[in-house]
Amino acid sequence: MSAPTGKTRRDPDRVGRFRFMDAQPVNLDGFAVEDPSLGLVAFDSPADPLPSLVVDEEGRVLEMDSRLREDFDIIDDFIAHHGLDLAMAPEAMAVPDLQLARMMADPGVPRSAIIRLVDGMTPAKLARCLAHLRPVELAMAMTKLRARRTPSNQAHVTNRSDDPLLLAADAATAAAFGFREIETTVPVLGDAASNAMAVSIGAAVGSPGVLVQCSVEEATELALGMRGLVSYAETVSLYGTEQVFVDGDDTPWSKAFLASAYASRGVKMRVTSGGGAEALMGAAEGRSMFYLEARCVALARAIGAQGVQNGGIDSASVAASVPRGVRSLMAENVMVMARNLEACTGNDALMSESHVRRTSRTLPILLAGSDYICSGFGSIQRYDNMFGPSQWNAEDIDDYLVMQRDWGVDGGLRSAAEPTVAALRERAVQAVRAVYRHLGLGDFTDAWAEQAIDAAGSKDVPAADLMTPLVASRIIRETGLTMVDVVAALYETGFEAEAERVLRMLKARVAGDYLQTAAIFDDSWRVLSLVTDPNDYAGPGTGYEPDPARQGEIDTIRQQRSMQDLRAEQAHHRSERLRVRGPARVGSDPREVVIGVSPAVGRELWSTLSGLAVVEVLDELLAGLEEEGCLGRVVRVNDTIDLGLIGLRAARLSGSGIGIGLQAKGTALIHRRDLPPLANLELYSVAPSVDAGLYRLLGVNAGRHAKGATPQPARNPYSDEAIEARYHTKVVALVGIERQCCLPQLDPEELEVAPWQ
Repeated sequence: MSAPTGKTRRDPDRVGRFRFMDAQPVNLDGFAVEDPSLGLVAFDSPADPLPSLVVDEEGRVLEMDSRLREDFDIIDDFIAHHGLDLAMAPEAMAVPDLQLARMMADPGVPRSAIIRLVDGMTPAKLARCLAHLRPVELAMAMTKLRARRTPSNQAHVTNRSDDPLLLAADAATAAAFGFREIETTVPVLGDAASNAMAVSIGAAVGSPGVLVQCSVEEATELALGMRGLVSYAETVSLYGTEQVFVDGDDTPWSKAFLASAYASRGVKMRVTSGGGAEALMGAAEGRSMFYLEARCVALARAIGAQGVQNGGIDSASVAASVPRGVRSLMAENVMVMARNLEACTGNDALMSESHVRRTSRTLPILLAGSDYICSGFGSIQRYDNMFGPSQWNAEDIDDYLVMQRDWGVDGGLRSAAEPTVAALRERAVQAVRAVYRHLGLGDFTDAWAEQAIDAAGSKDVPAADLMTPLVASRIIRETGLTMVDVVAALYETGFEAEAERVLRMLKARVAGDYLQTAAIFDDSWRVLSLVTDPNDYAGPGTGYEPDPARQGEIDTIRQQRSMQDLRAEQAHHRSERLRVRGPARVGSDPREVVIGVSPAVGRELWSTLSGLAVVEVLDELLAGLEEEGCLGRVVRVNDTIDLGLIGLRAARLSGSGIGIGLQAKGTALIHRRDLPPLANLELYSVAPSVDAGLYRLLGVNAGRHAKGATPQPARNPYSDEAIEARYHTKVVALVGIERQCCLPQLDPEELEVAPWQ
């Protein structure tokens, strides 16, 4: 037997198709077989309790979720005492699970009816009800149940250097893009005060009313809040098992005390939880992720928090590793809404290296709307995100803005014009320089400032001094500086508008209106919350719709181009080398090949999709004909924009009977006078990829056809890029211009391609 031919596989035990599949980004993710003993199960673990609630005549909870009072752990005990409306409980617990699920998805059932019932439900009861909702039904429930009518979004603004100038510039940029909350953190704990101050100043430059958080150890974070350096907090973590609380030296009572401490100082606060956290810490007690999260959300309501950040958060990839895990993340968010709390719906930590999985995780929430679509969109680059890469980062802002535009939904962001952002970045940097110098916190060189203004990330700021934020933070702590001192410094250094904004935020803390559930400020300082902007969705034609101004922001992206933009771009390539000589004649020379161009060539259109000028393309075609000893003549066909007919008209005017058709956008073909219009000898259809060499070859081949010689086959260049998506809208505009230039009554006219001067 002869030896097999062909390329030998590198691994005889593997199939090439699977080697290829293994190399795709999705296979960098971890996927687990369901294992309830480890807590690696999204819904319905065998260890999940059955819902139950027994209350005695004195109002004491004797049993909750199949556990007797004497067996309660600290979470059960706190929920039983503070987390249930016992007057509503008998009615709520009697509602069949499937019935409540249907009520949640039914636009005809008002939100208030759901909230009323859920107040009396135990964690296991609510978890079982929500587990019935399919993905589309979860989106319907979220649309109705979110607290605030108007969606919003939150940004991460951090960097590897804790660079105050870059933090301020990036905070101003985030505000310009529409983020209404900005969260920072530190790679070095000692830098926290400086980071909080810099981000607060930058946010005030970018927009009025942007809330700021510095996510650090809880006592430090509270101290920053009491000094006015931050305006909200969300990293007060809750867990669904007692062991994890004990490991962290916390209890529900300590968390409740911390929540009240924030509120007493006018600092908005939500808690953080998320499915998979207990499994990640090895203390899931065999329970499902969703049931444990139901306990966390009930606990959040019980301690008096006004909202919850959940949907996996740092453990999102754990939940996403099991079947239906991503579905459970969204169900967690709906659970928060059903408890009448502000929902900050995850999309925070990077769940996957697959762009497809990342998008599939976020898109239903974007479409349904949430109080905060992301609880930390990394508005900075991935490498600068000190929380770890977010689900969405600066690399993805354009994608996110286009997704909003595609669906016509409000995801909380808007496009920001480059000149606007440049001006804001410069002002933010100068404001921080002025304040730090005025307060004796540090000085910044001109080179450092210039780099921070221009930087895409901290790698672009080599002038940054890593000791500056550390020294500044130490001085802030030791001297007791507060945000009032920052206000004074801004006023005294010429930043009056920013001083007014920072001072108004401090006044808002005294008023306390933004401590309402799901409260944000818009850029007119209106408080939008469950109280002032309640969600009123009740089916089609109701609920939140962007007003015309907001819809305009959603629809307008920097990449869009109008017909006027295209005309201006084409006019830039206008050439005096193309001139009209007069009516076109029928040739008689057998060496002649006529090049027929479309009606807009030399009138309105001058450049092809590949970037070559039309006259450059004609130069190459004529040079290719000359190589074959043929004569080229250029004719503009005025009565049609159809490439086949243009080529055929050229062939019928040609002495050889061979013609070349060329549209202004660059599509070209070779035609013969006796062929039907839709037939041709060669076609270059992928105009954006046709370069000068291929046009030269087209001229050569046309000459060979004219001589009866054998042409060299030309192949359209292949690209796996989205050629159609990139160029089709431009083609529509180009064809529109061609159509306007089409004059059915005008015969073909001969053009001269003048030599280069």
